[in-house]
Amino acid sequence: MSRLRSTPEVAVAAGGLFLLCWGLVHLGFWSHGALVDWPTYQQYGDAILHHGLVPYRDFAVEYPPAAIVVFILPAAFHNYASAFAWEMAALGLVLIAVVATIRREAAFYVALAPLLAGSLILSRFDLWPALLTVAALAVLLREYHRLGWALLGAAVAAKLWPLVLVPIVLAWSYRAGRIRAAFAGLVVAAAFFVPFAIVAPHGLWGSLSGQASRPLQIESLGASLFTAFGHPKVISSHGSQNVAGHGAVAALSSLVQVAVLVALWIAFARGPATGDRLLRYSAAAVCAFIVFGKVLSPQFLLWLIPLVPLVRGRRGLVATGMLTLALVLTQVWFPRRYWDYVYGFHHADAVFARNLALVALLAVLLWPDRVAQPASMPHSQLGL
Repeated sequence: MSRLRSTPEVAVAAGGLFLLCWGLVHLGFWSHGALVDWPTYQQYGDAILHHGLVPYRDFAVEYPPAAIVVFILPAAFHNYASAFAWEMAALGLVLIAVVATIRREAAFYVALAPLLAGSLILSRFDLWPALLTVAALAVLLREYHRLGWALLGAAVAAKLWPLVLVPIVLAWSYRAGRIRAAFAGLVVAAAFFVPFAIVAPHGLWGSLSGQASRPLQIESLGASLFTAFGHPKVISSHGSQNVAGHGAVAALSSLVQVAVLVALWIAFARGPATGDRLLRYSAAAVCAFIVFGKVLSPQFLLWLIPLVPLVRGRRGLVATGMLTLALVLTQVWFPRRYWDYVYGFHHADAVFARNLALVALLAVLLWPDRVAQPASMPHSQLGL
């Protein structure tokens, strides 16, 4: 590591490590009992590419419009699963290169993502919105506000969770006197949503509202309280397994989620506009959205892998350690023992412990600094 002085050298070295880990995750215990999403993506891609059907109008789509971009290309190949996995590998390499421009050491942690997340990384598209989000932060740190907002708009259109960064980035651009750049994000997001809102308003609204109406998913923090200390009834709906009869807990979880997010948005806006704080509060916002949400699917942790190691100092080391613990605990039951957990509540203690690790991660990210931070920080200190 000490001999790697330039960002391109770091990106190439970390990229090589990533490909090695990508190969390893096809072997050993990672290769057994995988639960995959690519068949759903293939249905979308085939319907569009081979049958000329229009998403949301001619068939239902679970995801926002920009997600469809990564579903179509693998449909051009005979083996969709392999083509999709290679597409995600390519996105992973680009993600590493982007992370290296912000903090070189973090690129090597991201390179371990296949081993940290397991086989799900091969069949989920979450590296796509993660890449767009981190790329937005990377260019915003360099004060390219219009491009940063455009990338953030694309990220929101790919998967809605980057919305939690919008208030933080608004404060960042406002401090720089570039608040009008936010219109670039609005334009890009509209470019994806508006055409489908015109041709298939009901289909698009059904996709978006379906996500908001989901019940308490069995791996969420609220659900893990019941599975760890009781035996709730499990139902299947909205493409997931959920605990029944706990609507009040789901509503409370959402209220806590919103309250925590609003509090950290305000805290960021009231503090100094430094690059370190932008990265730390961005990671905290995503973590809060995940841990207090009604749904906590294992692939959500992929969103944190490129964000948390960007946090500097002792706080960053502790936070990265907590994220690693959460990732390792997830692999205790997912994917091989997922159904054992769903129907017999086996490893419920590991699920609960994973969720507590994420709560601890959030606490570490939001713990007040002992000393006041400087009003500004040169880009050179950010590894840019």
